[in-house]
Amino acid sequence: MKNPPQPDKTIDIKKEGVFLDQTLRPAKWNDYIGQQDIKNNLFILLKAAEERSQQPEHILFYGPPGLGKTTLAYLISKETNKQIKITSGPAIEKVGDLASILTNLSPGDILFIDEIHRLNKNIEEILYPAMESSSLDIIIGKGPSARTIQLELPPFTLIAATTRMSMLSSPLRSRFSGGTFRLEFYSDEEIAQIIKRSASILEVDVDEETSLEIAKRSRFTPRTANFLLKRCRDLAQVNKNDLDKETVTKTLEMLGIDTLGLSQLDRQILSTIIDKFKGGPVGLGTIAAALSEESSTLEEVNEPYLIQLGLIERTPRGRMATEKAFKHLKVKFEK
Repeated sequence: MKNPPQPDKTIDIKKEGVFLDQTLRPAKWNDYIGQQDIKNNLFILLKAAEERSQQPEHILFYGPPGLGKTTLAYLISKETNKQIKITSGPAIEKVGDLASILTNLSPGDILFIDEIHRLNKNIEEILYPAMESSSLDIIIGKGPSARTIQLELPPFTLIAATTRMSMLSSPLRSRFSGGTFRLEFYSDEEIAQIIKRSASILEVDVDEETSLEIAKRSRFTPRTANFLLKRCRDLAQVNKNDLDKETVTKTLEMLGIDTLGLSQLDRQILSTIIDKFKGGPVGLGTIAAALSEESSTLEEVNEPYLIQLGLIERTPRGRMATEKAFKHLKVKFEK
């Protein structure tokens, strides 16, 4: 019997060549470095469901981008030996899109919805009965002649990921009965381990000192670490050099990334606060206008890392540069 056709809005990871970086994704639990508490909880959840011969409950991952939410979904698929179908909130534009995806699932399948906070609220309502009772309520017709048809769905597990937890409605959050897990930033040592593993897959020799040098500039994020590693590999290959600390330094200088992992825009934010506004406080909108950037870009992409490093502070009156920021830009700090 042939497999049913897959809906256009999803991707089957069994197909080859879908993701260029798929080879760098861990294929086993032991290869997934970091997030140990989450891994322990997931192991118990999946093991218990297997022993009861039941479908694992629905799971929600949240946290900044690049920390491994999608990779965890892949690992759950491999651990349970189930097919995983991939889609995203913005890709599901109509109720019919979601209905097509759900009705094409096979028993035991895992449905992964990335950026679920961008799911339309009307479509979100369709998910509630699907998650709770594996049924799909479809309204046919309009006005007085409208009627509801309930379709039974095969048992499935929904795994969702979001970078904006606050944008999820409370009813949707409460339906992830398997657990809601927040992914944390990685330590430099964990990032260095990830770099060494990725280097071995890319067939590149990298020593402890070099991997740690890349890790220190990776913004505590595996995705950034792998990006920097590949760019360092490229320079070493073109110049016919070893991938050593000197090559890393040259590569990151070319990319405009300094010793703290700050990009050119990060440094422009700090220099704007310090030079134009005497260290602050200054409003986010004013900084964005001075840099001709979107406020949302600064707030979501740059600010979290700058705050985590202790380079800026949020106050009721606006953003302020800290003494550490002055020292990093080699500007005299005056109290």
